[in-house]
Amino acid sequence: MNKYIAECIGTFWLVLGGCGSAVLAAGFPDVGIGLLGVSLAFGLTVLTMAYAIGHISGCHLNPAVSVGLWAGGRFPANELMPYIIAQVIGAILGAGALFLIASGQPSFDLSAGFASNGFGAHSPGGYSMIAALVAEIVLTLMFIFVIMGATDKRAPAGLAPIAIGLCLTLIHLISIPVTNTSVNPARSTGVALFVGDWAIAQLWLFWLAPIVGGIVGAKLYRLVAKEEQSDH
Repeated sequence: MNKYIAECIGTFWLVLGGCGSAVLAAGFPDVGIGLLGVSLAFGLTVLTMAYAIGHISGCHLNPAVSVGLWAGGRFPANELMPYIIAQVIGAILGAGALFLIASGQPSFDLSAGFASNGFGAHSPGGYSMIAALVAEIVLTLMFIFVIMGATDKRAPAGLAPIAIGLCLTLIHLISIPVTNTSVNPARSTGVALFVGDWAIAQLWLFWLAPIVGGIVGAKLYRLVAKEEQSDH
């Protein structure tokens, strides 16, 4: 159970740290951290947790990462569902903690989005469903590609969390205006459950696209790196 608890705690931290930076700090008058700050916050949650729990659970924190690593022969199929359940529970708990904090501010408005992911009218930049779908697939593909490469036994030891955290930062710098950046179905689910309505209606894209991207990214890395599939 230790690895499932670790995944739950890690995903809690990702949602509280990443979404929390967007909800609580991004637009704070005069000193708000803005898009760059939110992007860094998401990257830092993964970097810090990778060092904290990477040796316990592998620090996936993301169903698309777990599915991608399975597709790449790095993760056993029989652990997929427990990992995904732990990640979603952690994301919901993180969103719950964030809601309790944010709702303590008199002007808090849940209908403003609560860092939910969306497209069309609910995209920060008004991007279409197709644009959102392409962005989420391609960026998750590259995220898994970097994860596979950084954790390859031939890669420099001990530096993977830095590469992975900075990759997630870069992904957010690119795509916050498009979808508010998901590349993580658990992260999307946690906050969407509190917003309800449109956030739940559009949630399908933020499960489908990251998982497709994760599978393709893992297969592409194996092809490029000539990595042998394990027996998982």
